[in-house]
Amino acid sequence: MKKIIQFKNIVKSFDNQIVLKGINLDIYENEFVTLLGPSGCGKTTLLRILGGFLDADEGQVIFEGKDICKVPAYQRDINTVFQKYALFPHLNVYDNIAFGLKLKKISKDIIEQKVKRMLSLVGLEGFDNRDVTLLSGGQQQRVAIARALVNEPKVLLLDEPLGALDLKLRKEMQLELKNIQQEVGITFIFVTHDQEEALTMSDKIVVMKDGEIQQIGTPTEIYNEPINEYVAKFIGESNIIDGVMKDDYLVNFDDKDYKCADYGFRKNENVDIVIRPEDIDIVPKNKGLMNGEVKSVLFKGVHYEIIVETASGTSKTVTMHVLGNKDVVNEDAHEKISASNFYMDLEDVKDLTDGIVIGRANAQAWNDDNEDVSIAKVEYDVKEAIGTYPCTFKTNKGTEITINITVVNPNYTEDKNNEEAIQAFDFYKTVDEIKESIALDTDLKQWANAQAWSLEDESPIEIWDVKYDFDDEDIKEGDYQITFATMGREFKVHTTDYREEGAKVGLTFEPEDIHVMSKMGSY
Repeated sequence: MKKIIQFKNIVKSFDNQIVLKGINLDIYENEFVTLLGPSGCGKTTLLRILGGFLDADEGQVIFEGKDICKVPAYQRDINTVFQKYALFPHLNVYDNIAFGLKLKKISKDIIEQKVKRMLSLVGLEGFDNRDVTLLSGGQQQRVAIARALVNEPKVLLLDEPLGALDLKLRKEMQLELKNIQQEVGITFIFVTHDQEEALTMSDKIVVMKDGEIQQIGTPTEIYNEPINEYVAKFIGESNIIDGVMKDDYLVNFDDKDYKCADYGFRKNENVDIVIRPEDIDIVPKNKGLMNGEVKSVLFKGVHYEIIVETASGTSKTVTMHVLGNKDVVNEDAHEKISASNFYMDLEDVKDLTDGIVIGRANAQAWNDDNEDVSIAKVEYDVKEAIGTYPCTFKTNKGTEITINITVVNPNYTEDKNNEEAIQAFDFYKTVDEIKESIALDTDLKQWANAQAWSLEDESPIEIWDVKYDFDDEDIKEGDYQITFATMGREFKVHTTDYREEGAKVGLTFEPEDIHVMSKMGSY
């Protein structure tokens, strides 16, 4: 095929922020090319530079062998269909489509022939005299496409033209656009953030992130052979796993070796692994490559999405000291006040504020009518040193309570296999505080100041599970163990076979179902 467009080192900035970082891309005749990526990745900016609506700061746009950077938009053999279509509301369907031809002073009979052909191509025969403002979204889009194609451009640019349509119509128009492109035989360049649109219509997909191209390939190549974790997550649903490439055709994850179809990596190189949900089969326990427990089952219409946990997450167990209710009563002021002792990390002392202290102690005051009373003063002098420090909460009427803040060394557990750490502290609560909790799991995490993070980049990780063995409606004074845990190794499986939640199962997959990728930044 012949190259029709070449982007050569295209750089573009807005307000000193670089949005295109040296883009190099070749596009061929009669291709349906999709620029795919999230908002802000630079895909629309690249399209507008090609259309002539923006100038690049650096680089060349070569069209049919000539640099067109200085050629105005109206002189480029390129037309654009915008997301909002930009139809002329005072013109009917026929005149909207014919508008560009009339500007070129083409004879009426030729215009009529071309417009009629376009109306037939986009499925709008008989709509010549319709008011465009009364058309549906899909019909308006067809008029916009016809208006662009009637000028017989060599390239048609489509800037998220399906974004305003409902789901059913969007799916229909995906197929229509592909059919139209094949019918007219010109190059389409389509911009979208929708992976399904890209996979459905494209001959070639260009995946973009932060002003750079991550991967170029056919839909099959992009889906089956993603170059990195970003592409794997952006195109389709994926199970992404940290692993080690032990040797050609041999990868290790979760302390077990698996045969795979990949090679050419360094021995013992840290890699990312993707296994698509539809490539995993659920089998009886001990009959697969690994065992697990079904955590959730969701019916998706044509298949079940089943989450199977094969390894537990990183966990930390603490003690909850449950006390009898210790409200302080101020009969003269008709007020009550309560607060609880708490532990805190030595490293957090420097960031301590009144608001944090009130929250951690769950300090609150109320009157005889059970209306909240403001805590006017919080008095404490907590040093950046291990120890126990008093803290007093007071209302304006002098109702007060004193608790202890115990400062301890960082108290966390590291899990090298999961590359995670989790922290939580022992804590004190009253019987009533627990019984009155509306979202107990959330409150337990807050009371224990439970948090988890990645050892790789210190980014926060969600605490997925809170385990305890007491009945919060019938709790008594005493000590209780609370375990906080991150999500373990969980595999998403797409299958037509139903499994009950809690079932013990096996998982299996073939070596060719394991795709090994270089870690981002190392390719």
